[in-house]
Amino acid sequence: MKKSKFSEHQIVNILKEYESGKATKDICREHGISLLRSINGSKKYGGMDAV
Repeated sequence: MKKSKFSEHQIVNILKEYESGKATKDICREHGISLLRSINGSKKYGGMDAV
């Protein structure tokens, strides 16, 4: 399986940006990820805190 270019810490921080109300398309453009990737990440990492 292909390794993610983002660490779990980075993914959690990206999801926190989303939860704070930032537009999904802006977050995806800023971090170079697709909308589908953002949906899958939120399913796996949603509700977690970065340590």
